[in-house]
Amino acid sequence: MSIPIIICDDSSFARKQMARALPPEWEVEVTFAENGEEAIALIREGKGEVMFLDLTMPVMDGYQTLELIKGQDLPCMVIVVSGDVQPEAVARVKQLGAIEFIEKPIDTDKARQVLVQYGVM
Repeated sequence: MSIPIIICDDSSFARKQMARALPPEWEVEVTFAENGEEAIALIREGKGEVMFLDLTMPVMDGYQTLELIKGQDLPCMVIVVSGDVQPEAVARVKQLGAIEFIEKPIDTDKARQVLVQYGVM
């Protein structure tokens, strides 16, 4: 059975790059979102057990998305994938409920390591 995942990033290039970085043996159904507002709607539709989330996006950024997921106790494990690797950003996303923070660009080995570490794969 495949796991529904969301890749949320305002850049179509980054979304495609993230999809290519997913381990090929991981059975998933991927849905793309361009911003946090779209991602929240997809989570509510049951399309996001796991989400790879960018931080810098229009409409609703990654921080706002995490706040809403946490505040409404939505059923989604969030892995932040961002180029903003400042210690403050990493600490803030973890405080907001992200299970991990991965620096862009992500590669398949790093994705696999995180997914196995958290029992998602």
